[in-house]
Amino acid sequence: MIAPTRQHLFPATIEPLTGVRLFLALGVVFFHYQLFWVLPVEAAPILNRARLSVDIFFILSGFILAHVYLTGEKTPSYWRFISARFARVYPAHFIILMGVLALILGASLVGVQIDHANFSTFDFLTSLFLLHAWFPTQHMANWNGPSWSLSAEWFVYLCFPIFAWIAMRWRERPTWLIALAIASFAALDLAYQSMFGPILTEAQENLGIMLVIPEFLYGIGLYFLGQKILLSRVQASAFALGTTALLLAVMQIHADDRLIVALAGPFVLSLGLLAKSGQGSFLSHKWMQFGGEASFALYLVHLPILMVWRNAMQKWFGLEKAYKMGLPEIAVLLTLTLVAAALVHLWLEQPSRMWLRHQLRQKTALQSPPHVPPLANSKR
Repeated sequence: MIAPTRQHLFPATIEPLTGVRLFLALGVVFFHYQLFWVLPVEAAPILNRARLSVDIFFILSGFILAHVYLTGEKTPSYWRFISARFARVYPAHFIILMGVLALILGASLVGVQIDHANFSTFDFLTSLFLLHAWFPTQHMANWNGPSWSLSAEWFVYLCFPIFAWIAMRWRERPTWLIALAIASFAALDLAYQSMFGPILTEAQENLGIMLVIPEFLYGIGLYFLGQKILLSRVQASAFALGTTALLLAVMQIHADDRLIVALAGPFVLSLGLLAKSGQGSFLSHKWMQFGGEASFALYLVHLPILMVWRNAMQKWFGLEKAYKMGLPEIAVLLTLTLVAAALVHLWLEQPSRMWLRHQLRQKTALQSPPHVPPLANSKR
């Protein structure tokens, strides 16, 4: 191992961290599928813990945003940062939320009964403005459950100057950042348990912002720790394989959620170091990169598709509401969902993101004073 001087050592695109996003999104998909399939819960414990993929996304978000915005000597323009993040997350969220609204309004036209108490106007508005993970609540907004994590992420985006201030002062001491993340997680975990009973990793729409804060900071600390580590290709490969195997093992054996989240940090770091070492992996394949890019659409679209599918099956085949799906049905549903996610990504998410970024850049340009070059050889 070589300890380099502090500098931006990671490649511009950390491909393994893009590719792994597909598996994280699939983990959330299979977590929801296993709630409705014929196999018993104990048949695949790892899938029941796959909901913690969201926590890994939060850690990954801190890592990547430190890579993009916190490697210079100054913090980025807040407007540049927040407009870029808004363009990244909001278009797909808005499109899919409008799609769910259309489904709910049109359900009665095709004879599907909807419990409108589960789709209240208040919940729609908090979902629309990404506020539904900011306050205490006793129920989940059903408009699109996974979007609670976008609400939590949007909170840390708005607070990014605070994270940047801490990171820029402690980036030479990344272990301090990691220690602060662990301490804040422990404190917020105790507070959450005292207020609501469950541990912090079960915070979703019920004050999910408490969960994202320490995990986002954890990712930032891991990034700056990674800047100080340089592994050979063999070392990086061994580290990545070891952290992956350990993480999957603790998920399979019903380990405490908080231990899984803690071990997710070295896993994310190992993939970053794998890219830095120059070691190729299947995660860098072009199809894995596309899957990682489309994982956001997959994450957002899979639950509405599952809702439509199950309602359609119940209506067409006269099944009871709580019917269990067989594995062939799961395979067909997953295939349709993957195709739909790819199309949403290509035809809706990417174009809308590019259009919004263009609009925001134009607004920035209009608000900036024009540059007037000095006149050469001017006479007074």
